[in-house]
Amino acid sequence: MTSKTALTSNARLIEVFSAIQGEGLNVGTRQIFIRFALCDLRCRFCDSAHTWVAPANCQVEKTPGLRDFEIHSNPVPLPILMEWVERQNLPGLHDSISLTGGEPLLHSTFLAQFLPEIRPATDLPVYLETGGHRPEQLAMILPYLDSVGMDLKLPTTSGESRWQEHAQFLQLCYKSVCEVFVKIIISQNTDPTELERAALLVAQVSPSIPIFLQPATPLESTNTPVLAPAPHQVLTWQALMKRFVKQVRVVPQTHKMLNQL
Repeated sequence: MTSKTALTSNARLIEVFSAIQGEGLNVGTRQIFIRFALCDLRCRFCDSAHTWVAPANCQVEKTPGLRDFEIHSNPVPLPILMEWVERQNLPGLHDSISLTGGEPLLHSTFLAQFLPEIRPATDLPVYLETGGHRPEQLAMILPYLDSVGMDLKLPTTSGESRWQEHAQFLQLCYKSVCEVFVKIIISQNTDPTELERAALLVAQVSPSIPIFLQPATPLESTNTPVLAPAPHQVLTWQALMKRFVKQVRVVPQTHKMLNQL
């Protein structure tokens, strides 16, 4: 095995576990979550800042849903991750596999090897949850994906500005056979002109792509508190975006209401 192959056949993980999806189009479905370490964004509203760097260890659920975690060292070889996911895959329990993070596309070379094996091994659809700003890495694994949830980062809410990358990313998804939807975090500080720009960006690809407005779960920060928008803001913003896109749904983080990970 060459050093290059050895490098790309490992991934740095945070955790592997079974849970109910709490956001977006797949809300309420049961998924096997593979949470990857590392993220190149620094969104103000991020509730997973522990994923920004790669830890020395990751945790893996022994029994789906019981949170009986084992601790293993990073990085994780591809065959080991295969074993962990197959152990989670009890017959009829899960609806799909969720690739989340962090930013999973920072592991695109690994995923290009892992996904062609895990899809037939589990017979489960593969869902990618992503910041939607790495179109080149997306192209490497797009043939192996069944659905994509693309975060669209509003500068006033997230502190990130990735308009061009988002447009390229969404166009790639739409041209493929996989299902795609857009998720936008909104807060009290969201600028409506950015929401209009986001709706136009999506509509230019296709007005049939669903948009999910997700009110920020209150997160106190030492710098900039991120607070949920008022009800009248949400209603006004939904109406604004529906001028351009057919489906604009408002769905909060339901997994936190269920007290899930």
